[in-house]
Amino acid sequence: MAEAPILAQGWTDYSLLDAGDGMKLERWGDWTLARPDPQALWPPAGPWKAWHAWYHRSSQGGGSWEKRVELPAEWSVAWGDLKFRVRPTDFKHTGVFPEQAANWGWLSDQARGAGRPLKVLNLFAYTGAATVALAKAGAEVTHVDAAKGMVAWAKENAAINGLREAPVRWLVDDCQKFVDREIRRGALYDGLVLDPPSYGRGKEGEAWKLEKHLWPLLKSCARLMAPQARFVVLNTYTTGLSPLVLEQLAGKMMAGRKGSARAAELALPIVSGGLLPCGATARWTCP
Repeated sequence: MAEAPILAQGWTDYSLLDAGDGMKLERWGDWTLARPDPQALWPPAGPWKAWHAWYHRSSQGGGSWEKRVELPAEWSVAWGDLKFRVRPTDFKHTGVFPEQAANWGWLSDQARGAGRPLKVLNLFAYTGAATVALAKAGAEVTHVDAAKGMVAWAKENAAINGLREAPVRWLVDDCQKFVDREIRRGALYDGLVLDPPSYGRGKEGEAWKLEKHLWPLLKSCARLMAPQARFVVLNTYTTGLSPLVLEQLAGKMMAGRKGSARAAELALPIVSGGLLPCGATARWTCP
C-alpha cells in the first residue's frame, strides 16, 4: 500500500522557505527565487519581501522572471558530497528537482550495497542528478533524454563532480525508440529509473502523453531487466496520479519476479511549517 510522504534530506544549499497562493519561495544557495506551484493552495505564512527573482506566468503561456538584482547565468548547489548546476530558465525550472534527493540517496545505497557495479538505465534523465548519484556510487549508467540541451547540462553536472571519465553513456534519443533498439540488441540492465513528463516531445517531435504511452513503455522496459535486476524507480509529477497507481504499474511491470513495489508521495518540508507535495515515486526492489 502507499506509504507516508518521503522527505528529501541532505540539502546544504537549498531550502523551501514558504509556500502558498500557488507559489513557493526557495533558497538556492545565495539566491532566493519565487516560482509557481499548483499544489500550494493555502495562504503563505507571511508576506514575501526578501526575494531576488519572481517568476510570473503569462496568459499566453510560458512566463518571465522579474529580477530585483542581476542573477548569475548559473551557479552550483550542494547536496551531500554532490554539486548541481542551477539556471533559472524561461520555463520557471532551475534544472534541479530538490525533492528527488530522496531518491538520489536511495539509489546511491542500492548501487553501493550491490557488491558489484550495477548496470542502470535512466530514462527521461533530464539534467542528470540521478545519473550523477548512481555513477558516484559506482554504477554504470545509460542516460537517455530527448533534449540535447538537457543531456549537455547533465554532462556538466557529471564533470563538476569529477565524473567526466565515469562509465556513463550519454544519449539524445526518444526513450521508447531507444528501449525498442536495446531489446533487439539483447541488452539487459540491473536497475531502471524513469521520470516521464505528463506531456512531451521526442527527439524528432514524437508526441508523448503519460496516460497513453507509459504502460507500453514499462512493458518494453520489463524485457530489458536482467534476471538479477535489483530495482525500478518510477516518478511522476502528474497531478491526480496517485502513488497507488504508480505502485501497481511498477508491480505489474515486474510481475513474476521475486520482489515488491512500494510507493509514496514525495514532499519538501517548508521552513515556515508544513509540507509541499511534489509528485509521487514508486520503488520496486528485489530482496
